Amino acid sequence: MQQRRKSVFASAPFAMKQAALGAGVAARKNGAPLSLAAVVFALFVFATFLYNEDITSITDFQFSSGAIRAKSPDLHLLQEAEAAAHAAVNTLAKRGEEVIVRVLEAPAAAAAGALSSQAPVNTTSVVVAAAAAAAAAKANNANAVVDVGQEKERDVTLPTVTGGGGADEARRRADEEVAEKAASAKAAAATAALRTVVSVPETCDLYRGSWVYDEVNAPVYKEGECEFLTEQVTCMRNGRRDDSYQKWRWQPTDCDLPRFDARLLLERLRNKRLMFVGDSLNRNQWESMVCLVQSVIPKGAKTLTKFVNGGSSNVFYAHEYNATVEFYWAPFLVESNSDNPKVHSVPDRVIQWHAIARHARNWLGVDYLVFNTYIWWLNTLDMKVLKGSFDQGSTEYVEVDRPVAYKEVLKTWAKWVDRNIDPNRTTVFFMGMSPNHITPEAWGNQDGIKCAMETLPITNRSASLDVGTDWRLYAGAQEVLPTLRRVPVHFVDITALSELRKDAHTSVHTLRQGKLLTPEQQADPRTYADCIHWCLPGLPDTWNQFLYARIASSPWPAQQ
Repeated sequence: MQQRRKSVFASAPFAMKQAALGAGVAARKNGAPLSLAAVVFALFVFATFLYNEDITSITDFQFSSGAIRAKSPDLHLLQEAEAAAHAAVNTLAKRGEEVIVRVLEAPAAAAAGALSSQAPVNTTSVVVAAAAAAAAAKANNANAVVDVGQEKERDVTLPTVTGGGGADEARRRADEEVAEKAASAKAAAATAALRTVVSVPETCDLYRGSWVYDEVNAPVYKEGECEFLTEQVTCMRNGRRDDSYQKWRWQPTDCDLPRFDARLLLERLRNKRLMFVGDSLNRNQWESMVCLVQSVIPKGAKTLTKFVNGGSSNVFYAHEYNATVEFYWAPFLVESNSDNPKVHSVPDRVIQWHAIARHARNWLGVDYLVFNTYIWWLNTLDMKVLKGSFDQGSTEYVEVDRPVAYKEVLKTWAKWVDRNIDPNRTTVFFMGMSPNHITPEAWGNQDGIKCAMETLPITNRSASLDVGTDWRLYAGAQEVLPTLRRVPVHFVDITALSELRKDAHTSVHTLRQGKLLTPEQQADPRTYADCIHWCLPGLPDTWNQFLYARIASSPWPAQQ
């Protein structure tokens, strides 16, 4: 606080000046002539006053700031400021608000001197924001500051006033409480709506049906609206001209496939983890699931982190739901020389078919596990099985017939699931085989080149379809999955319905070795067409609808 001058009303020179001038005025009113002695005395008193005022002004001058302090305001300005302060305090108090004011306590002697010739006023000045502003404005107009001696500041909390305006305040608070209760009830109703159980008849076979062209309900999301899609699957962005592959909807014969509801699934995933485990086709499906759920999550409330957990995992995180949708790279489920998620294109693929612990420890505690393994088995007719272990540096292997090796690996996987998964917490899925389309003769296109330039699904089949799927591996899965005793595994039978979708592959609208195909490479589909992976939006969205139907149709746990 800046040091302030004492009020002129309390100064001795002021009293002397008043006395001298008062004497002169009184003499004139009485008509008496002024004597020489009276004139000399008056001049002496006036000179003494001027001398004292000059000395006082010099001592009070603030040389550091260079500013000349203004004279004190009239007393009525101080009284108006105090009245305004009291009015502001009363207004706030009547509204039921707690009022904290700053009190300036002036020394009693200074206050008494200043007010000796005026009507009595309180020696305590109350300052609140509104009154202070008004007082400051008036004080500035008068070029004055408030002199209150050496003030001491303290904050005082004034009691609230319950009468008068309190009735309006009570009504306001009652209205707010009603509004809060209504909002809470609405939120509870919304949550209850999301905790419904989707109806899927147990007698209905979701996997038997046909593809229906539907421009209204498909696709569920747009390619440009999902920021998490990789260039490998963004076919339209990569130059594909037709988007009809996005608009085919799977229609079961005897029932309906529930339409995907992202909010409902996210409510199911609240505080939970959903993980896809397997090869690049499961990663393809994981990207689809990320795009399906992220569409209802606002920006800033979702993140995707790649190559975590030693590089093997990609994790999408929905902040509000504390939910993750993850992908874990394990193309054979068991250990292999292709387990590096970034460098795995090895010519001789070797597996250690009884070693799964290194991968499996990352699957513990996950609430929904979606496994697959298929495409990496098709490189050779026989599978190389390591004798010994990778940890011991073994390099010797034996070649085993593909279906035999596949079945043995599934047995290793099934034993681990049955021994380590808690069926009361974790739901386990196993995806069927995702087919290739590299033999156009199979669907009657004798002049075709793989899946290039295909724009329609296979329809009106008069003969059995053979696009090269190894149904022996399919049969091995069907044989092993029922052997689990503790943990039920839901087989998602996508193989036959996906064989019809020759139009949905990425073809030449994709990457090769991390780079987009050049126009020259796109013109050579025989060499560069990818007829393994799928465009997004596209077929994998339907696969995820099957997962959604199973998850959303299960009863809610009692403790949730």
